Amino acid sequence: MLIYTDLPNTHIIMTDFNNNKVNIRFRHVYNQLKEEGKIKSKSDIASKLGTYNHVINSILKGKRNITLEQMNKLLETYSINANFLFGESDQMYEGDANSNHTFGEQSYEVRKNITLVPHLAMAGGAIEGQEMGDNDEFQKFSIPGLEGELIAIEISGDSMLPNITNGDTVICEKVENGPLSTLKDNSVYVIVTDSVVAKRIQNLKHGHQIVGLRLISDNHIYPPYEVELEEIRAVYKVKHRITNYGIS
Repeated sequence: MLIYTDLPNTHIIMTDFNNNKVNIRFRHVYNQLKEEGKIKSKSDIASKLGTYNHVINSILKGKRNITLEQMNKLLETYSINANFLFGESDQMYEGDANSNHTFGEQSYEVRKNITLVPHLAMAGGAIEGQEMGDNDEFQKFSIPGLEGELIAIEISGDSMLPNITNGDTVICEKVENGPLSTLKDNSVYVIVTDSVVAKRIQNLKHGHQIVGLRLISDNHIYPPYEVELEEIRAVYKVKHRITNYGIS
């Protein structure tokens, strides 16, 4: 898993699959679920995570990372605490304060400041009928060094290649109500209109007044298009990217 900061300039790379904390915690979750009789074999958990036995075997052996989609299914299916997987809590099950599984680390309370919203944003596509924002049904987690109220949004599509890849998750901060002039040209934002997209933006002006945005894909086979000010319901600044892919 790679965490890219301030797209696309700098990045923190975690490519040691065997020592990746998420993979270490996944191996513990697998062993604990098996010990409790909630799964019998790799095939049981593979079917729940929408993958294959050999993939689970590779993750357990430290030869590959668990993907974000598999992680989401693991959290939802077995009520696993997301902070446990990220190594920020010793509480394996969500909402079960009596279920602590330690690794010789100090146990401490971590405030969950990132809301994971699965399958909400599509780079180059649209999702209608879903609301962004606080929602108790969504998983919450934290990542060391990332502070403030943030939202994690899964990306589907190829319109933001090569900087955002299909299956990536972007960590965003909501742009509070105010003039669109606070938005920086050529930066990446999640724009909510009747659809939800991740795009680079350029402010559109009539004189000195902002009247809308031009939305630009990094993958230039997709042409830019414009949205009027009245169409924009919310804007989220993309601050970080979590990806399972390295730099080719």
